[in-house]
Amino acid sequence: MTRYILRRLLSAIPVLFGISVIVFAIMALIPGDPALAILGSFATPENVARLNADLGLDKPLIQQYFIWLGNMLQGDFGRSFNLNRPVLDEVLDRFNATLVLAGTSFVLCAFLGIVAGVVSAANQYGWADKGITFVVLLGISIPSFFLGMMMILTFAVNLRWLPASGMWPIYGERDLWALLRHLTLPALALSVVATGVIARLARSAMLEVLRQDFIRTARAKGVHERGVIWRHALRAAMVSIIPILGIQAGFVLSGAVYIEVVFQWPGIGRMLVDAILRRDILLVQGGVIFVAACYVLFNIVVDVAQSLLDPRIKT
Repeated sequence: MTRYILRRLLSAIPVLFGISVIVFAIMALIPGDPALAILGSFATPENVARLNADLGLDKPLIQQYFIWLGNMLQGDFGRSFNLNRPVLDEVLDRFNATLVLAGTSFVLCAFLGIVAGVVSAANQYGWADKGITFVVLLGISIPSFFLGMMMILTFAVNLRWLPASGMWPIYGERDLWALLRHLTLPALALSVVATGVIARLARSAMLEVLRQDFIRTARAKGVHERGVIWRHALRAAMVSIIPILGIQAGFVLSGAVYIEVVFQWPGIGRMLVDAILRRDILLVQGGVIFVAACYVLFNIVVDVAQSLLDPRIKT
């Protein structure tokens, strides 16, 4: 197992290296002078030249990349010029909020998707299967940001049951109840599409398992149907479901970007959007690399969990 984990960690290095090249190239290809965008009305030729020298933008692109990469490997992600603080500190502060939103959404979509898929497969072609399939297809078809805006209009503006934006109330105590009220709408909006995908693929995995011989043997031994479904079939189907969970975790993490913008959630997605608009290059690059590293690490954890369920994967 240790060798398998080491191989997976080593395989993540070229992935992160490729992401760093792509992110750096995209930011370098954006038209316009970043110093002009940062300085605004203070953009005199002297100030622009001084800022370009401070940011290292007066050097060749290849040299800029390797300087940035070398500093990042030493744990120095640079300093945000607009916020006047280290990039890594800002990213970590914002990532806490994103982790709350994405983590809650992932737990919701994993639980609801697996339960819906199992119930749908256990009642194949029945009313429960047809109803779940209709709801799942409807959820997959609706973009998360549009669903979020409709939720705000319905539950925040018209019914006034839940707050429309933010992570905490502007006035009042910051307790768990306040957090849950602000978290409900964005977490639901972010989890709907992933729930539908997990439910559909979990249904397919369960149907494949339910046709296997050991399921017929369990039924022939008199095992209750509920035990056959939830104890025997689901355990075998989890080998196929776990990789889906890893993919959807990445989708939830990336989808948090526009959900955070819609609900004004103070997470890393909203930070990246603001940084792009302000041409805060180091903050954008550091934020994207950090999110990519988290995504890769989570997929390694998922692969390890899958290998524990199915030892054949390690070979």
